[in-house]
Amino acid sequence: MTQDTVFETIQQYGVVPVIAAESAESALPLADALLEGGLPIVEVTFRTAAAAKVIEIMASERPELLVGAGTVITKENLEQAESCGAKFAVAPGLNPAIVSRAGEIGLPFVPGIANPSDIECGLSLGCKVLKFFPAEALGGLKLLRAMAAPYRHTGVKFVPTGGISQANLAEYLSEPSVAAVGGTWLAKQADLSAGNWTEIVARCQAAMAVSCRGSRT
Repeated sequence: MTQDTVFETIQQYGVVPVIAAESAESALPLADALLEGGLPIVEVTFRTAAAAKVIEIMASERPELLVGAGTVITKENLEQAESCGAKFAVAPGLNPAIVSRAGEIGLPFVPGIANPSDIECGLSLGCKVLKFFPAEALGGLKLLRAMAAPYRHTGVKFVPTGGISQANLAEYLSEPSVAAVGGTWLAKQADLSAGNWTEIVARCQAAMAVSCRGSRT
């Protein structure tokens, strides 16, 4: 899957579930819940020891799911993500060395930004999709719109993450510079531990009803 295809798929659906999985046992039921909910994308963060195994299981057993790795803050994280079958990687910040390495191994990479200098650094490294993090804590959509304006002509797109919920999803997706949002509300650790799969399905369906990105690119 090419970088363009990955980013087109993410923009098509408009929401990327961001998951911190403590156990590999949750990998398949979670994958199935996301697929049943109509949201065939997931970002599994390297915040837990189980992350690599969860990515590996999802990528190998549910190939129809676009599996990515999150919290990729070292080259080791990046290379492990790629070897486990991740199709894209995301970071909370912008580390030029990791961006460069992602390019070398051909893994689509979304670095995090928080200000205009970060945006310019990302653009200089060839990144046209940037994570805006932590979105709500930094100033939310008001700040993003102000920051994005001078760079709109470059074609750069953003994936706001942090504080996004069903309540403000529509507002974020109405902003043309937003390719998608990162959603931690869709499947939290407590849901995985309790096996709340039907609730995860329902949340994904609700998010897709708001997104309406299935017919857009």
